[in-house]
Amino acid sequence: MLTDEEKQVLLQIARAAVEAAVQGEAPPDSSTDDPALLEQRGAFVTLKREGQLRGCLGYVEGIMPLIAAVAENAAAAALRDPRFPPVRPAELPQIKLEISALTPLRPVQNTDDIEVGAHGLMVCLGPNRGLLLPQVPEEYGWEREEFLSQTCRKAGLPAGSWKNPTTDIFSFKAEVFGE
Repeated sequence: MLTDEEKQVLLQIARAAVEAAVQGEAPPDSSTDDPALLEQRGAFVTLKREGQLRGCLGYVEGIMPLIAAVAENAAAAALRDPRFPPVRPAELPQIKLEISALTPLRPVQNTDDIEVGAHGLMVCLGPNRGLLLPQVPEEYGWEREEFLSQTCRKAGLPAGSWKNPTTDIFSFKAEVFGE
Protein backbone atom coordinates (compact mmCIF):
# COMPACT_ATOMS: atom_id res chain seq x y z
CA MET A 1 0.00 0.00 0.00
CA LEU A 2 1.22 3.45 -0.88
CA THR A 3 1.39 6.12 1.80
CA ASP A 4 -0.45 9.42 1.40
CA GLU A 5 2.90 11.10 0.78
CA GLU A 6 3.80 8.61 -1.99
CA LYS A 7 0.39 9.15 -3.59
CA GLN A 8 0.97 12.90 -3.56
CA VAL A 9 4.39 12.47 -5.20
CA LEU A 10 2.79 10.35 -7.93
CA LEU A 11 0.00 12.88 -8.48
CA GLN A 12 2.55 15.70 -8.69
CA ILE A 13 4.70 13.83 -11.23
CA ALA A 14 1.59 12.94 -13.26
CA ARG A 15 0.42 16.57 -13.29
CA ALA A 16 3.90 17.79 -14.28
CA ALA A 17 4.10 15.15 -17.03
CA VAL A 18 0.71 16.12 -18.50
CA GLU A 19 1.55 19.83 -18.46
CA ALA A 20 5.00 19.27 -20.00
CA ALA A 21 3.63 16.99 -22.72
CA VAL A 22 0.78 19.33 -23.66
CA GLN A 23 3.12 22.32 -23.77
CA GLY A 24 5.76 20.46 -25.78
CA GLU A 25 8.33 20.58 -22.99
CA ALA A 26 10.76 17.96 -21.68
CA PRO A 27 9.26 15.40 -19.28
CA PRO A 28 9.74 16.06 -15.56
CA ASP A 29 12.50 14.40 -13.57
CA SER A 30 10.99 11.32 -11.94
CA SER A 31 14.05 10.21 -10.01
CA THR A 32 13.44 9.02 -6.47
CA ASP A 33 14.98 6.78 -3.85
CA ASP A 34 11.61 5.71 -2.41
CA PRO A 35 11.48 1.89 -2.75
CA ALA A 36 7.67 1.86 -3.10
CA LEU A 37 7.85 4.23 -6.08
CA LEU A 38 10.68 2.22 -7.63
CA GLU A 39 8.73 -1.05 -7.46
CA GLN A 40 7.79 -2.36 -10.91
CA ARG A 41 3.99 -2.18 -11.06
CA GLY A 42 1.35 -1.74 -13.70
CA ALA A 43 -0.24 1.70 -13.66
CA PHE A 44 -2.94 3.63 -15.48
CA VAL A 45 -3.47 7.37 -15.53
CA THR A 46 -6.99 8.66 -16.19
CA LEU A 47 -7.72 12.23 -17.25
CA LYS A 48 -11.17 13.71 -16.73
CA ARG A 49 -12.55 17.07 -17.76
CA GLU A 50 -15.76 18.23 -16.10
CA GLY A 51 -16.25 14.67 -14.85
CA GLN A 52 -16.02 13.16 -18.34
CA LEU A 53 -13.27 10.82 -19.51
CA ARG A 54 -10.64 12.75 -21.48
CA GLY A 55 -7.93 10.10 -21.72
CA CYS A 56 -6.73 6.93 -20.04
CA LEU A 57 -3.67 4.84 -20.82
CA GLY A 58 -1.44 2.55 -18.86
CA TYR A 59 0.54 -0.62 -18.44
CA VAL A 60 -1.10 -3.78 -17.17
CA GLU A 61 2.15 -5.28 -15.98
CA GLY A 62 5.10 -3.85 -14.09
CA ILE A 63 7.61 -3.18 -16.87
CA MET A 64 9.23 -0.16 -15.20
CA PRO A 65 9.29 1.60 -11.82
CA LEU A 66 5.86 2.84 -10.74
CA ILE A 67 6.91 6.50 -10.77
CA ALA A 68 8.21 6.21 -14.35
CA ALA A 69 5.07 4.35 -15.48
CA VAL A 70 2.88 7.08 -14.00
CA ALA A 71 4.88 9.86 -15.68
CA GLU A 72 4.94 8.10 -19.05
CA ASN A 73 1.26 7.16 -19.02
CA ALA A 74 0.14 10.60 -17.85
CA ALA A 75 1.80 12.17 -20.90
CA ALA A 76 0.46 9.43 -23.17
CA ALA A 77 -3.11 9.81 -21.85
CA ALA A 78 -2.93 13.53 -22.62
CA LEU A 79 -1.59 13.17 -26.15
CA ARG A 80 -2.00 9.64 -27.49
CA ASP A 81 -5.27 8.09 -26.34
CA PRO A 82 -6.75 7.21 -29.76
CA ARG A 83 -10.29 7.87 -28.53
CA PHE A 84 -9.65 11.59 -28.04
CA PRO A 85 -7.83 14.50 -29.66
CA PRO A 86 -4.70 15.63 -27.79
CA VAL A 87 -5.33 17.78 -24.72
CA ARG A 88 -4.90 21.47 -25.55
CA PRO A 89 -3.05 23.89 -23.23
CA ALA A 90 -6.30 25.81 -22.59
CA GLU A 91 -7.85 22.63 -21.13
CA LEU A 92 -5.15 22.05 -18.49
CA PRO A 93 -6.92 23.92 -15.65
CA GLN A 94 -10.02 21.72 -16.09
CA ILE A 95 -8.16 18.38 -16.24
CA LYS A 96 -8.30 16.21 -13.13
CA LEU A 97 -6.01 13.20 -12.72
CA GLU A 98 -6.63 9.75 -11.30
CA ILE A 99 -3.95 7.10 -10.86
CA SER A 100 -4.54 3.36 -10.61
CA ALA A 101 -1.52 1.43 -9.30
CA LEU A 102 -2.13 -2.24 -10.13
CA THR A 103 -1.36 -5.51 -8.42
CA PRO A 104 -0.11 -8.39 -10.61
CA LEU A 105 -2.67 -10.19 -12.79
CA ARG A 106 -4.25 -13.34 -11.36
CA PRO A 107 -6.04 -15.95 -13.49
CA VAL A 108 -9.76 -16.21 -12.70
CA GLN A 109 -10.80 -19.83 -12.18
CA ASN A 110 -14.38 -19.07 -11.21
CA THR A 111 -16.16 -15.88 -12.29
CA ASP A 112 -18.17 -16.00 -9.04
CA ASP A 113 -14.93 -14.97 -7.31
CA ILE A 114 -14.88 -11.61 -9.12
CA GLU A 115 -15.70 -8.78 -6.71
CA VAL A 116 -17.25 -5.82 -8.51
CA GLY A 117 -15.58 -2.65 -7.29
CA ALA A 118 -12.58 -4.51 -5.90
CA HIS A 119 -11.28 -6.28 -9.00
CA GLY A 120 -10.32 -5.02 -12.42
CA LEU A 121 -10.54 -7.45 -15.31
CA MET A 122 -8.60 -8.38 -18.39
CA VAL A 123 -10.11 -10.72 -20.99
CA CYS A 124 -7.95 -12.39 -23.67
CA LEU A 125 -9.08 -14.50 -26.61
CA GLY A 126 -6.75 -15.01 -29.54
CA PRO A 127 -5.19 -11.65 -30.42
CA ASN A 128 -7.96 -9.71 -28.64
CA ARG A 129 -7.37 -8.24 -25.23
CA GLY A 130 -9.47 -5.83 -23.20
CA LEU A 131 -9.10 -4.35 -19.73
CA LEU A 132 -11.38 -2.42 -17.42
CA LEU A 133 -10.21 -0.90 -14.14
CA PRO A 134 -11.98 -1.76 -10.85
CA GLN A 135 -13.72 1.62 -10.62
CA VAL A 136 -15.44 1.32 -14.04
CA PRO A 137 -18.30 -1.05 -13.11
CA GLU A 138 -19.10 1.05 -10.05
CA GLU A 139 -19.26 4.22 -12.16
CA TYR A 140 -21.80 2.56 -14.47
CA GLY A 141 -23.67 0.48 -11.89
CA TRP A 142 -22.79 -2.84 -13.51
CA GLU A 143 -23.19 -6.22 -11.88
CA ARG A 144 -20.60 -9.01 -12.41
CA GLU A 145 -21.99 -10.40 -15.70
CA GLU A 146 -22.28 -6.94 -17.27
CA PHE A 147 -18.73 -6.16 -16.14
CA LEU A 148 -17.50 -9.34 -17.84
CA SER A 149 -19.51 -8.57 -20.98
CA GLN A 150 -18.24 -4.99 -21.18
CA THR A 151 -14.65 -6.17 -20.74
CA CYS A 152 -15.20 -8.51 -23.69
CA ARG A 153 -16.60 -5.63 -25.75
CA LYS A 154 -13.55 -3.54 -24.83
CA ALA A 155 -11.47 -6.38 -26.30
CA GLY A 156 -13.47 -6.21 -29.52
CA LEU A 157 -15.19 -9.50 -28.75
CA PRO A 158 -18.88 -10.43 -28.54
CA ALA A 159 -20.30 -9.71 -25.08
CA GLY A 160 -20.69 -13.37 -24.10
CA SER A 161 -17.12 -14.36 -24.99
CA TRP A 162 -16.24 -14.62 -21.31
CA LYS A 163 -18.27 -17.86 -21.24
CA ASN A 164 -16.05 -19.43 -23.92
CA PRO A 165 -13.73 -21.99 -22.24
CA THR A 166 -10.80 -20.80 -24.39
CA THR A 167 -11.13 -17.21 -23.10
CA ASP A 168 -8.56 -16.26 -20.49
CA ILE A 169 -9.87 -14.01 -17.72
CA PHE A 170 -7.53 -12.27 -15.28
CA SER A 171 -8.31 -10.11 -12.28
CA PHE A 172 -6.26 -7.56 -10.43
CA LYS A 173 -6.71 -4.95 -7.74
CA ALA A 174 -5.69 -1.34 -7.87
CA GLU A 175 -4.93 1.47 -5.49
CA VAL A 176 -6.97 4.28 -7.01
CA PHE A 177 -6.42 7.89 -6.00
CA GLY A 178 -6.72 11.26 -7.61
CA GLU A 179 -6.76 15.00 -7.37
